[in-house]
Amino acid sequence: MQQIPRLAKGPKAIVCGPLGKVAATPDVVLVACKPLGAMLLQEAAERAGVRTGMRALGRPTCMALPAALEHGTLPSLGCIGSRVYTGLGEDEVYVVVRGSDLEAVAETLKTIENANAALEEYARGRQRQLSTI
Repeated sequence: MQQIPRLAKGPKAIVCGPLGKVAATPDVVLVACKPLGAMLLQEAAERAGVRTGMRALGRPTCMALPAALEHGTLPSLGCIGSRVYTGLGEDEVYVVVRGSDLEAVAETLKTIENANAALEEYARGRQRQLSTI
């Protein structure tokens, strides 16, 4: 059985809140998003060189925090406890980003969004071509 990632020692304090409203610099950022947003964040993290390549983590969601601190950006499917406590929708997942990597991920996100918009346009045109054959 795989060990659950955990911190080497417990934190002195935990501060939670919306990213733009928390005064402290975050150690880790938990982003709740639709799968499309998760895909874009994962691609941005990969381009920035801070994606872990780890599989999406399941239960418990809290293990994603120390895993991201140690390894970098990773997806979490969210456990039922987390979903109940936070109101995470059944159509949403988490992407966990190490705080020190947040700026690099954010900087590459626009490039990834633009690339995906161009790919979507191409795929829709190709779909139209294939459906008329």
